[in-house]
Amino acid sequence: MAKEKTDRKEDFYLKKVYKRKLSGSLEFTTAKLSYQVSFVLAVVLAWLTFTGETVSPVMAAVTGVYAFEGVIQLLIAQRIRKEVIQSDQGITDGTRKLGILLLPFVVTGNFFIFIAGAMLVKKEKNLEYQLAIYSLLVTIFVIIISSLNLFKEYVVSTFFIGLGLYGLYAVLNFIIVLAVNKYTFGKKPDKKFMPFAVICLFGIGLGNVFAFMLGLIAIGKYRNKNEEVSVEWIDVIKRLFRNYTAVIGMFLVVFFITISIGSNLTFEYSVAVENNFMTRLAEPSLAYPFGCDDYGRCVFTRIVFGASISLIIGIISTIVPIIFGGILGAVSGYYGGKRDNAIMRVMDILNAVPSILLAIAIIAAFGVSTVNLILALSVSSIPAYARTVRAQVLGISNQEFVEAAKACGAKNGTIIFKHIIPNSLAPIIVQATMGIGSAVLSTSSLSYLGIGVEPHIPEWGNVLKAGSTFLETNPYIAIYPGLAIIIIVLAFNFFGDGLRDALDPKLK
Repeated sequence: MAKEKTDRKEDFYLKKVYKRKLSGSLEFTTAKLSYQVSFVLAVVLAWLTFTGETVSPVMAAVTGVYAFEGVIQLLIAQRIRKEVIQSDQGITDGTRKLGILLLPFVVTGNFFIFIAGAMLVKKEKNLEYQLAIYSLLVTIFVIIISSLNLFKEYVVSTFFIGLGLYGLYAVLNFIIVLAVNKYTFGKKPDKKFMPFAVICLFGIGLGNVFAFMLGLIAIGKYRNKNEEVSVEWIDVIKRLFRNYTAVIGMFLVVFFITISIGSNLTFEYSVAVENNFMTRLAEPSLAYPFGCDDYGRCVFTRIVFGASISLIIGIISTIVPIIFGGILGAVSGYYGGKRDNAIMRVMDILNAVPSILLAIAIIAAFGVSTVNLILALSVSSIPAYARTVRAQVLGISNQEFVEAAKACGAKNGTIIFKHIIPNSLAPIIVQATMGIGSAVLSTSSLSYLGIGVEPHIPEWGNVLKAGSTFLETNPYIAIYPGLAIIIIVLAFNFFGDGLRDALDPKLK
């Protein structure tokens, strides 16, 4: 009896040890998630393929490809698991070479498989390497998505210019990956990498935030005079990239930003807004990946253009309350007394009204328009940011550096905007990241109700509303925009959670 109890304790201890080893292995984490996602996508695609009146050969083939990818990745993941648990040397070179087999699967749109392969191939993976891989992946993904327009009857006049531009940057990204492997694995990047870092900075023009971050980090490390002391903001990004879920959320956000910018060159806007009854209720195909609605408009193109609209509204309706709520919260917390009481009571009144009802009331009063929608979403979010900043200011205003600024004769406005607010930004950044996702969801909800973005604009809520009446006969018209909303909201939430942990000084 005692022996059985001891054996159970040993088994429990070993399971904890194995779990700790596996959770600390980026190779296993990426491999596990990639085969799980592949199987889920295969099941979803199979349901969409075989529940309709006709079976699409293209969709059936894609379903089979994702299922095959899932099986391959599952076998590799099991091999990685075995080697991580049983071998003190870790993953063998033979297993790492299998990662090369996974890289070409990126052409099927399965970026999880590509990430798993890239993380498996390389034994030592610094932050620059990971950023270079994600930067390359974003560019490739945009090229793949844009290339689907070649199956349409015609493309926009700037299509080949845009595709060539992203193709050139993809080549540069691949060269940068090679340069990262050669020049960035020391305490600081080699001077020879600086031209590549400058090229990375220009990636922000295409929406590639990963490339921009890579350039900033390389230049920041190179200019750091004391190599023994790390740069704080680079440490924050390192901690963020330890959370794979947060990185996936960040990748999706960056991808939506990049495709929103690229769509202006590679997608034809008229396909998203003009009626074409020749393609009315067309089923998913290579020309129309998500099918067409009852007016013959390409749902895929409408979702792509809707991404930029939803993100712009979400970002603006988050920045505005940050500015006004931040100022009100800072003034309230710094001065206290009657000013604090008056401001907070107004915030209480706004908080007493549900945000969605307040938005509906504002839109009903001023009319349906995009500007009024941004105004409505902004006003309803001000109290949350005001309270967050006030709480931070109350904790900071009595610290030594604030007292020193007062003793030096600094004015109150200077103290608030130069010393207090900059030291209160961490929780605001996290709340804003999650707030953008909430704003996108609210925008889609109000548009679905007919009081958000104007109906003729291809915003995700409008696209979902147009397809909701065909859920029984043509469900794909509503399913895909609904999935787009879910994905972007989850992406911002995952990214916000990871950013919160990365900025938490207790988790350094």
